[in-house]
Amino acid sequence: MKFSDFKKKLETTEAVSQPVESHEKIRNLELILDIAKTLNKSLILEDVLELVLRNSIKLTNSERGFIVLKDNEGNLEYKMGLDSSGGNLPESSFNISTSVVKDVFETGQSKFIEAAQSDTDYDPSKSIFRLELQTILCSPLITEDKKIGVIYVDSKHLHKIKIREITDTFEILAGQAATAILNAQLYKGQIAAYNALNEANVQLIQIERKALKSSIDSEIGQSLQGLVHLALLETESLVRSIERSQKDFETKSADVNSLMLDRLKLKSKVAIDSIRSIQKYAQVLLETSVTNFVKDTGDINKTIQSVIRYLSPMKKFSRVNFVTELNSVPVCKYDSDQIQHLLVHLFTNSADARSDATISVKTARDNNYILIEVDDNGPGIPKEKTGILFDIPSTVKTGYGLFLCKNIIEKHNGFIRVIEKTNGTAIQFSIPVI
Repeated sequence: MKFSDFKKKLETTEAVSQPVESHEKIRNLELILDIAKTLNKSLILEDVLELVLRNSIKLTNSERGFIVLKDNEGNLEYKMGLDSSGGNLPESSFNISTSVVKDVFETGQSKFIEAAQSDTDYDPSKSIFRLELQTILCSPLITEDKKIGVIYVDSKHLHKIKIREITDTFEILAGQAATAILNAQLYKGQIAAYNALNEANVQLIQIERKALKSSIDSEIGQSLQGLVHLALLETESLVRSIERSQKDFETKSADVNSLMLDRLKLKSKVAIDSIRSIQKYAQVLLETSVTNFVKDTGDINKTIQSVIRYLSPMKKFSRVNFVTELNSVPVCKYDSDQIQHLLVHLFTNSADARSDATISVKTARDNNYILIEVDDNGPGIPKEKTGILFDIPSTVKTGYGLFLCKNIIEKHNGFIRVIEKTNGTAIQFSIPVI
């Protein structure tokens, strides 16, 4: 029963009710208002569940209460149990009549049972009889036409309840509780999504920095190696020339010139030693530029789904439509962090090019490779830039993003390329099958 219906019913029956009954109804109405106000003050799921149970037990004068909620698979899952003194009940004590709970959830109709031991509608083998229960009240948690769970209270002591007043109030409480619980679940989901996004962003930034450092180290190392090699050749050639000249001067007894040549030769040898030291440092840069990949056996389809799941709530992707065609592919070995970084970069490029883009992601197997294709309906890439798209940044090509993507795929012994299409951009990359 909705709160508005209960209030209307109260107003229409107040004139003919006894003074004591009218007072009881008003008290229940005030109690519901106080409970609703309290529930609306919190968005913490555990706090809301505790408030709901405490007030349900108090309202019905029950000994204990439980709340079960629907999980992602649609099954009822134990969430909280309390006794009349507010003590927590472990899940092992959740031995209530499952027949009542399931029936209430499936039908969406409340059940209120007095003298449960003598109720012939239930099999004596059920827990109602085993636990010697006498009074049971059970209502579905329904909000916005969605069944999210069940609230249940019971007692071993038989106490005559005022059916109309208690049942109406308990149903209203269940309705208010369902709304508060749903809001708390949504809030918890948003917090979880925010934390997941924040953690993912931190990881992606770290991965990007590592990859960027790797590419810079590699570029510096290669440049140094080239320069050092040239300088070493020239210096060694200079030393040999000095040695030949020194032999000529020795035959002419030119002491001054011979001394000068000795000094030149010494300086050249010092230069050679210095250049060789630089060469070692350049080699170290090249070796440390190799990113330490952690390849684990995984499902690439699940990695793609996880990236889409934590990107979708972000503002940048609020208008983006993701379409997936994830075919059955074998497991393979890959670094999930690096592949996630690659996917995020490709998805971000599409969203930057068109804020309301449709991004399609397809997977398929081609012999010994798993092919992943990311396709969008954006403005596309000019033909003159497709050839340098994955090159290291230069005066004609800016940004390290796609260069790093290529670096990631090459470390996986795969390939990455642009697929020609009339509209939009399509990029395909591969990962070897185990």
